[in-house]
Amino acid sequence: MRFAIRELRIDKNIVMKKHNGMRPQDLVILLKIIAKGEENWRMKDIAYELGISNSEVSESLNRSVMAGLIAGDKKRVMKTSLLEFLKYGLKYVYPQRPSAMVRGVATAHSAMPLSDIIQSDEIYVWPYAEGNERGFSIEPLHANVPKAVLEDNQLYELLALVDALRLGTAREQKLAIQELENHFQ
Repeated sequence: MRFAIRELRIDKNIVMKKHNGMRPQDLVILLKIIAKGEENWRMKDIAYELGISNSEVSESLNRSVMAGLIAGDKKRVMKTSLLEFLKYGLKYVYPQRPSAMVRGVATAHSAMPLSDIIQSDEIYVWPYAEGNERGFSIEPLHANVPKAVLEDNQLYELLALVDALRLGTAREQKLAIQELENHFQ
């Protein structure tokens, strides 16, 4: 789902951008910032590590400021607000249903930390030719997620937990929320 951001001219010198909703990659960027913890980072670091352009990261952070998911300095994620959105809105805004069997990177309950708790014969994966699992295909929130998570274990766990919220059972969702709360502390 894509929303355009239009410019609103207040007067001839001031240009504001209208917020027309979040995009899936906005969540990936916010979770990447959380995964970095106390590490200092720059927008170009986030862009490089996620394979997203600098301008898209900048626009994403602007949308997240407008939505109240990151502070105005664009450095501190509003974790309580993000968790509230993930709990109550994510599965309605970015729903997902498993599709064909493919090779890829495990996600949802098939990946850590839920794979230690939940035993299932169904394996869910983000399609990726260099992945080491075979399972039902789950579309990632951004096309570069499978590659990015193989370089960042914290991001991997966060995005797998988010996928458990997008498509999991009530039990899996409850466990995912508990794990996300632990990560967000």
